[in-house]
Amino acid sequence: MTIIRVALDLPLPRLFDYLAADAIDSDVGRRAVVPFGRSEKIGLVIAVVETSDQPAEKLKPATAILRDMPPLPADWIALCEFCARYYQHPLGEALTLALPPMLRKGKLPRPVKEKLARVHPEVTKPDLLPEQQIALDAILAAEGFEPFLLHGVTGSGKTEVYLRAIETILAQGRQAMMLVPEIALTPQLESRVAARFPGAHIVSAHSGIADAARARGFLDALEGRADIVLGTRLSVFTPLPRLGLIVVDEEHDLSFKQQEGLRYSARDVAVFRAKQTGVPIVLGSATPSLETFYHARSGRYRLLELTSRAVADAMPTVRSVDTRREKLQDGMSAALIAALEERLTRGEQSLIFLNRRGYAPVLACPACGWISHCQRCAANLVVHLADQRLRCHHCGLENAIPRACPDCGNLDIHPFGRGTQRLEAALKAKFPTARVLRVDRDTASTPKKWQELLNAIHDGAVDILIGTQMLAKGHDFPKLTLVGAVGADAALFAADFRAPERLFAQLMQVGGRSGRADLAGEVLIQTEYPDHALYRALADHDFHRFATAQLVEREQAGFPPYAFQALLRAEATGIEQSLVFLASARAEAHHLASEAVTLYDPVPMRLSRLMNLERAQLLVESVSRPALQNFLSAWMEKLYALKAPRNLRWHLDVDPIEL
Repeated sequence: MTIIRVALDLPLPRLFDYLAADAIDSDVGRRAVVPFGRSEKIGLVIAVVETSDQPAEKLKPATAILRDMPPLPADWIALCEFCARYYQHPLGEALTLALPPMLRKGKLPRPVKEKLARVHPEVTKPDLLPEQQIALDAILAAEGFEPFLLHGVTGSGKTEVYLRAIETILAQGRQAMMLVPEIALTPQLESRVAARFPGAHIVSAHSGIADAARARGFLDALEGRADIVLGTRLSVFTPLPRLGLIVVDEEHDLSFKQQEGLRYSARDVAVFRAKQTGVPIVLGSATPSLETFYHARSGRYRLLELTSRAVADAMPTVRSVDTRREKLQDGMSAALIAALEERLTRGEQSLIFLNRRGYAPVLACPACGWISHCQRCAANLVVHLADQRLRCHHCGLENAIPRACPDCGNLDIHPFGRGTQRLEAALKAKFPTARVLRVDRDTASTPKKWQELLNAIHDGAVDILIGTQMLAKGHDFPKLTLVGAVGADAALFAADFRAPERLFAQLMQVGGRSGRADLAGEVLIQTEYPDHALYRALADHDFHRFATAQLVEREQAGFPPYAFQALLRAEATGIEQSLVFLASARAEAHHLASEAVTLYDPVPMRLSRLMNLERAQLLVESVSRPALQNFLSAWMEKLYALKAPRNLRWHLDVDPIEL
């Protein structure tokens, strides 16, 4: 009796056995169509066996084993098994996530005619600075698995080091993988990589690509035709039989962490994959995550540093503008306005950074205290004046802006606070002849619109930019010489212990957009705390000082990287249901937890209501990763056995990035 053991896309931590008389060992890694309930599902064959734990009479025959593509290799399945095991997620769902949507459905993309290779003008490779050459030599000298942290100041030429390393890997007949945090960064990097390697087969892998193209790229990689895979976090699962190098650019970026389903960190999975395959991995950033920096400082990763700019003679000057005793004009200080006027006179570009889109964070009535709350979330509706809409940035709910207060009828209702739209209006009024451009998720809502905005900036058709974190990284604007940061202070005192780290990274990254050519750059940070250690470290471009101070605080508080965390979250129509479920889960955990594992009490989440669901969480912590993993594995068995109400959903987030 020949049996196939199949992983199905189900929220159940088990595999399913089916009869398959024609199955052979080489069918492991192939897709199979199997009956499930009253319908059929497509799963992946994990094993071909002779016996089953289930009685023979209960086993159903598989409908078909799909042999229309090569089987997925053992190392690819092992990678998904690691993710399922470490992130405590059903294997079937992990495998499904790793496959392109078309292949999950049992389909194959139609073959397409090969496009004529684009003729790229020959690219002149820049001369490497001594530090770049040292970093490149170290990467190429690696024998087998070796993790590197390439810590380079903004504009130091990290990408050139990546490209030189990839060039050598391709010359050896091997393949390279390069991960970037956001889709917006992929097209421009793809153009640069294509120009550098005109004869290479480059596969782009991200959620913005059509299903057929994504499946085609996956198969090209699987069958060894792809030379370079370039994409966002999902591309870490692309099979590459001749993998020789992995690069993770902007490794600190939060976008590498999946926030639903299998909540994996693509950066961490990439490190595991490099170790599994025995190849070097380069993690690059101007502001590394504190976890990565800790590993480099402790010797687990090898630190390579680029301290000089390759694209300019000097780093931009960073100044804190004390706003405690100054009356701001539309949120801008006199120093910032004067700096903007100076750049307009010289024909240079400026960027005002405000990480809050919309016109204003809230609409309020001063007479009765009414506030534009979202009816579905524990958040406020943001004023979008250009569209005459109130919009929730969490659930997408929209309402028209009322003409009067809905509660008391007062006509004098006001927007409070400041967003990018309001700043845009103020700048246009202040500088009527200036060409002002706003860049945020509203104006760059599609890849085409985003590219049009970038073209306008590069063509010099813009004098003043107003932007969110979309503009903070990966862009070279030669004429940009001034960056002004507005409204940054709130993050200094946020409840999240990672908030200062993120603020420092944002400000250093966005400040690094200025002065990247032969023009000197300047960064002005408006603040009521000009003597804060974070701003002083920014002024000195001293990441080491900031990171060291943060690590001391983390160690004293017992926060990562000195501890390891997992969050059990629950959401239901009522907060009591969520808290009761978590309390039951905590009770089940008591006899499983060792002294090395700490369980905290269930509490409502900071955003306690989202899309009409009340949310709560339970934090589990340990100073030992193995102890935490052992506990979680045993606990998950208990959690699956718990009878939760029908309207309650729960999930576990290992290594959460938000508490």
